[in-house]
Amino acid sequence: MKNSLAKWALLPITLLTANFANAQSTHYTPATELTLVGKIEPTQQVYHRVDTVAYPAMPQAVKRLLTNSAGLAIAFKTNSSTVSVKWCTSSSKPLVNMTAIAYEGLDLYIKKNGRWQFAGVGRPNGDCTEYTLVRNMDGSEKECLLYLPLYDEIKSLEIGVEDGATIEALPDPFQRRILLYGSSILQGASASRPGMAYPARLSRETGLNLLNMGLSGSAKMEKAVADMIAAVPVDAFVLDCVPNSSPQEIRERTAYLVNTIREHHPKAPILVIPSTVRENGAFDQEVGQRVQAQNKQIEEEVAKLLRSGVKNLYLLSYDQQLGADHEGTIDGSHPNDLGFDRMLKQLKPQILAILKKHRLLAD
Repeated sequence: MKNSLAKWALLPITLLTANFANAQSTHYTPATELTLVGKIEPTQQVYHRVDTVAYPAMPQAVKRLLTNSAGLAIAFKTNSSTVSVKWCTSSSKPLVNMTAIAYEGLDLYIKKNGRWQFAGVGRPNGDCTEYTLVRNMDGSEKECLLYLPLYDEIKSLEIGVEDGATIEALPDPFQRRILLYGSSILQGASASRPGMAYPARLSRETGLNLLNMGLSGSAKMEKAVADMIAAVPVDAFVLDCVPNSSPQEIRERTAYLVNTIREHHPKAPILVIPSTVRENGAFDQEVGQRVQAQNKQIEEEVAKLLRSGVKNLYLLSYDQQLGADHEGTIDGSHPNDLGFDRMLKQLKPQILAILKKHRLLAD
């Protein structure tokens, strides 16, 4: 907390002056007093996804990425006409293939006519920012969902409403617990803002509590990571780690990951997602061949596991990939919002059908 306060002290005078009038009429509440959605397990640092200290054998890259707040959101209700935020993040710089809003900004949704609807974003301005997400609303009580940064580490977060307005914790709006383990695509690269990452979209559309364990470049099914994943209390698993794993790693590690999950969760469905096409593989033959080899290998491993007697194991498919126009990525590898939409149109029906089969989702 001292580091966060120090960062606020260094904010430019012009920024503080610009927000002075707003600060005079706004009451801020620590987000820790509201409802944290999408949490994988309890942690000492509240906005970390996993307590990495408890897993000393995990790779350092994995530990660092688990301090990112991908998939976490704050649920609350308020009758305020404005919603503002103050937040501090670590000093990391946004990746070149991501917007600053997705990397270290915030994304507000408000329920309207029974559906979550985009309401505003928090645009970061340095390590600490104060920003009004939405203003000039009517005085009715509204249910709100504030998505946290996909990649950066949140150091502190407060939500502001106008003086005299109420703000209260909203019960978790999502049901069940479904763990998704995978690559940067799962973590959210390269959605335009946090709420557009495909697990967040799927969660809003289905009401399911999807726990985002996306590990950018580092979802390689290491034994220590498999042990950690298998110990998480959830109803189902989605494995989207093929894009980061070499064919050899897929061959050597898939069985341990799946069998370890099955040991801890005898009946939980395990859904495996192959690697989607990498558009730069259309011309780069090495990239194209690698994706083909990855997907061929995961098909073989899933088939072997099924033959060995593993139940409730499913391999999903991307029949249409990211579309025939080749416009679904930002950099030839990571989907843009259009690409994520095309992914969901293929994955969502398959996922829902399996979850309904296992009575984890109502018809």
